[in-house]
Amino acid sequence: MYCIETAASRKNHGHYSPAVAHNGLLYISGQLSLDPATGLVPQGGIVPQTQQALANLESVLQAAGITRKHIIQCRLYTPDMRSWPAINAEYAAYFGQHKPARAIVPTGELHYGCLLEIEAIAALTL
Repeated sequence: MYCIETAASRKNHGHYSPAVAHNGLLYISGQLSLDPATGLVPQGGIVPQTQQALANLESVLQAAGITRKHIIQCRLYTPDMRSWPAINAEYAAYFGQHKPARAIVPTGELHYGCLLEIEAIAALTL
């Protein structure tokens, strides 16, 4: 078992790892829609926030040396299910033909007022 860190996570004071590898799988912690450079939520609503959460997911994958095609499952958390069509469109654009197993979970308010959080499980090899 080993932990994956990113440039952004090294500045974070939370008691967790962005991802933990174990038995050929990578367990990726929830990636909020925060811009790691500014620490702020992108303006403009759910579309830029979905893009940011996916970009944050991508940075963890890159740190682990794998790609989005390695993702087996995603869980998406949102406080507003009315945003689902826009979230789904951005998600589909990100993954293309690859379709990991997925769940979307309606929540209460997310940390920092984010509109989306994504966690994932990925295979370390294809």
